[in-house]
Amino acid sequence: MKNCLLLGRKAFVMEDLKTKILAEDVHLFGGTSLQEVKEVFAKQAVDIVIIGAGLPIEVRLEIIRFVFENSNSTTVHMKDWDSGPAGMIPFVNGILLGIPERDEPQ
Repeated sequence: MKNCLLLGRKAFVMEDLKTKILAEDVHLFGGTSLQEVKEVFAKQAVDIVIIGAGLPIEVRLEIIRFVFENSNSTTVHMKDWDSGPAGMIPFVNGILLGIPERDEPQ
């Protein structure tokens, strides 16, 4: 099971998004801020972070810095602006269905 943190500008959008994810082997967490990212990371390991384009660029960069300073295995994916809110679900599904399980380091 993968732990995936979905980040967007509005929390209610995250709740709606969770119902449309096609991957079954994923535990989803939602957030809208760096503080929420820190809270999720404090409670469990996160495998994948997906950031929507609606968050200000400064916030997105702070989140990326935090993730890479606190994990050597978490991947970060940033959605483009041009596909708009409607592009978030296909983007998330593409990532979650396209990333194979990683083997444990030897």
